[in-house]
Amino acid sequence: MSALKKIIAGFGGAIALNILHESLKKTSNNMPRIDLLGEQALQEGLQYLGTEIKDEDNLYGATLGADLISNGLYYSMIGGGTKKEVWSKAITLGLLGGIGAVVLPKPMGLDDQPVAKNSQVKMLTVAYYLTGALVSAAIFNALKK
Repeated sequence: MSALKKIIAGFGGAIALNILHESLKKTSNNMPRIDLLGEQALQEGLQYLGTEIKDEDNLYGATLGADLISNGLYYSMIGGGTKKEVWSKAITLGLLGGIGAVVLPKPMGLDDQPVAKNSQVKMLTVAYYLTGALVSAAIFNALKK
């Protein structure tokens, strides 16, 4: 499968992940707030470089863009192989991405509460990343036809 098809499918999964998160994040206090974690991570990285984004709207937009790019590239790794291999990679990368989003913030010096404050939030965070990966797999397989 061409690199372009992998990237298209990867970004399709990233868009699905972001639509899911953005649609549900304010429906309950027990929903993941991946956006808050992303904003925190982006600001930390920028502060390391000696700068920051002061305007909240600009920070939100920059974080959303960074999420789409990083998750799109991550999900693009799902492509290639047989249909079964694509689904297997999607499940593996989706679970790893979600688990990583839950367990890595604290060791990285970030506040993990937006994605790990209770069991429901943790499970939903993993489910969101798995959903994005499965959407990518479906797109990959459709593009192969």
